[in-house]
Amino acid sequence: MSKRDYYEILGVPRNAPEAELKKAYRRLAMKYHPDRNPNDKTAEAKFKEAKEAYEVLTDAQKRSAYDHFGHAGVDPAMAAGAGGGFHAAGGFADIFGDVFGDIFGSGGRQRSQAYRGADLRYNLELSLEEAVRGTEVRIRVPALETCDVCHGSGAKAGTAPITCSVCGGHGQVRMQQGFFSIQQTCPNCRGAGKVVTQPCAQCHGQGRVKNTKTLSVKVPAGVDESDQIRLAGEGEAGEGNGPAGDLYVQIRLKPHPLFKREQDDLYCEIPVSFATVALGGEVEMPTLDGRANLKIPPETQSDKVFRLRGKGVKNVRSGHIGDLYCRINVETPVKLTKRQRELLEELEASLREGAARHNPREQSWIEKVKSFFV
Repeated sequence: MSKRDYYEILGVPRNAPEAELKKAYRRLAMKYHPDRNPNDKTAEAKFKEAKEAYEVLTDAQKRSAYDHFGHAGVDPAMAAGAGGGFHAAGGFADIFGDVFGDIFGSGGRQRSQAYRGADLRYNLELSLEEAVRGTEVRIRVPALETCDVCHGSGAKAGTAPITCSVCGGHGQVRMQQGFFSIQQTCPNCRGAGKVVTQPCAQCHGQGRVKNTKTLSVKVPAGVDESDQIRLAGEGEAGEGNGPAGDLYVQIRLKPHPLFKREQDDLYCEIPVSFATVALGGEVEMPTLDGRANLKIPPETQSDKVFRLRGKGVKNVRSGHIGDLYCRINVETPVKLTKRQRELLEELEASLREGAARHNPREQSWIEKVKSFFV
């Protein structure tokens, strides 16, 4: 056991509250932890020294004994009851305690009976137009909420939880044999430090009840598939009046009959007649801002893609506006009349006379096929 003054080790005054002790210990533990100082015996000794001081000064009984009698008041060799037994966690410090539990509050003595509530996720389906323009929707979310009868205590109205008689309110107990001890969660109060003897009739002592709440969600313009909107404090209520978790609204986009979205850009296919792509013309097409006329140059080939700048989606973060890409899909005429067939046959015969000039891609493909079989 270190013989230096514990208050001096932590660098705090003798009347320092527990919060100040914890802050000082956390700073020293992070500085001298062996993982951060491999093979450094001096740092390891300082780390053990700080841990020893922190464990004594954050235990009310040990701190009182230390203030009155110094190191002799907390020396295990001079303490009674060093034999086997079952003790509350307020006894001798566990020399094998979890360092990170002390730093982050998850190990050692029970620091608090309040626990943060769980986060929730809600999948929200939107149309493309709603995602692009933004909207406000109301959703219903099932969640655990703080009981409005006992206000989270779990106790019947007019009563209150009592201190656990097994662990003395520490939430943990220690099995001790000689100078070695193992600390574990109290089996009676399950780590809460308190026991509800008269449970609330509405929540049955749990402090929380299942309920469905209605929330309004503002969806900003430009959200995309898998984007999340965080609603702070709208998750499940915490245990022991702990803080509530958060609700994450995850965006899902419904399929659109005309457009396909890829990040900030939109894509669509436009069926165009053979005569239009051959002779040129205009095609009326929809955009998210209304209608637009797309000019088709003469002799346009199938699968030609036209780009309409600034007709895509405005990015929700950067404000950048994407483009709309239109792919031409030449439609073959169907259900032809006899006269229409005759006209097409005449046209085909006329085109064949100058095939190399009128159908260059076809002729090029034919030449490649011939060379393949040579």
